[in-house]
Amino acid sequence: MNYYLIAGERSGDLHGANLIKAIRRYDSGSPGDEPVFRAYGGEQMEAAGAVLVRHYREMAFMGFLEVVKNLGTIRRIMRECQADLLANRPDVLILIDYAGFNLRMARFAKKHGIRVFYYISPKVWAWNQRRALKIKATVDKLFTILPFETEFFAKYDYEVEYVGNPLLDALADFHPNPAFRVENGIQDQPIIALLPGSRHQEITSILPAMLETTRQFPGYQFVLGTVSNLPDSLYRSMLADFPHVICVSDAAYDLLHIATAALVTSGTATLETALLNIPQVVCYKTTGISYAIAKNLIAVPFISLVNLIANREVVKELIQNDLTPVRITAELQRILPGEVGRDTQLADYAEVQQKMGGPGASQRAGQLMVAELTIN
Repeated sequence: MNYYLIAGERSGDLHGANLIKAIRRYDSGSPGDEPVFRAYGGEQMEAAGAVLVRHYREMAFMGFLEVVKNLGTIRRIMRECQADLLANRPDVLILIDYAGFNLRMARFAKKHGIRVFYYISPKVWAWNQRRALKIKATVDKLFTILPFETEFFAKYDYEVEYVGNPLLDALADFHPNPAFRVENGIQDQPIIALLPGSRHQEITSILPAMLETTRQFPGYQFVLGTVSNLPDSLYRSMLADFPHVICVSDAAYDLLHIATAALVTSGTATLETALLNIPQVVCYKTTGISYAIAKNLIAVPFISLVNLIANREVVKELIQNDLTPVRITAELQRILPGEVGRDTQLADYAEVQQKMGGPGASQRAGQLMVAELTIN
C-alpha cells in the first residue's frame, strides 16, 4: 500500500518515523509490492524509508501573528502539497499533529476521495473546541495519544482509538551514551539543562531569559540543548556573553539523563522531561499580539502537557511577562536538591506516568492502521 504522511515539526518527524517502522512490520506486502511512503517531514522520516518531499523547517511558523505574516508561503506550500497528493493518490493520508495545515489537508483529501487517518490529534480541546466536529467530518480514523482525549471526543459522539503515547516508545528505545559528558566537555558539576525549543522564534523569545538566570547558580553547569535544523549562528550570537554555557546538539535525552533540573519551553519536551523524572520549570513567551489572541481563545487552564494530564499544577508555568530571570531563578531554586518543591514534583510525576500507561503506541497505531486499510 501507499502511505502519505505530513508532519510539520520536529516531534512529529520523530513519531512519524516510528510509525513508518511499525507499519512496515504489519504491512510486509508481497515481493515487489512492499509499502511505499512519501512524506512532508524531516530527517527521521526519511531515514525510516519515506521519500521526503519537503522538510518541516520550511513550514514551522509559531503563533497567530507569525502565521498571518507568512500566509503566502503557507498557501503556496499547501497548494504544492495538494498537487503532489493528487499526483500520487496514496491509499491513505496520515496526518501528524500540525493542526492549521493538516486539518485543511484532511478536508482536501476527503473531497478527492482519499482516505484520511490522523495520528496525534490536533489540540482542539485547548481552543475552538467545536473543531472536533470538523475532524469528525473529514477524518476517517483518529488515533489519540493523551488519556483525556477519549472523553473529550465522546462529547461530540466521535469514537477514537487511544493508542498510548509515542514518547514512551522513544524513551524505551533510548540508551544513554556513557561517554556523553566526556565527548561534550561537561565537568562533574551538577547539570541544569536548558531546552528552549526547536523553532527560531522560540529561541529568540525564550532563551535570553534562561541565559540570564545562569549567572545566579555558580555551583551548576548549564548545558544548552540545540537542534541541528536551526543555524549555529543563531545560538552563537545569543551565547556571546555566556561562555560558561555548554552546547550539545540533538541530544536532549542524553542531556536530561544527566541533569539535576531543567528549564523547558512549553511543548512535547515538558512531558519528555517529566517521563525522565527531571524536575523542571516550564517557560513560554511569544509576541504580544499572538499572546493576546491566544489568551482569549485558550479553553484549558494550563499550557504544559504535564499539568493537563494531571489536571492540576505539577510544574510551574512561567508565561509571557512572568518569564523573567528573577522569576525563573526563584522557581528553579525550589526544585533543586534539598528543596521540598523537588520532592513534591517528583511524586506528582509518578501520577502522570501512571495515567500515561506503557510503551507501544507506535506499534498499536501501525497495526490498527494496517488492519483498518485491509478490512476496508
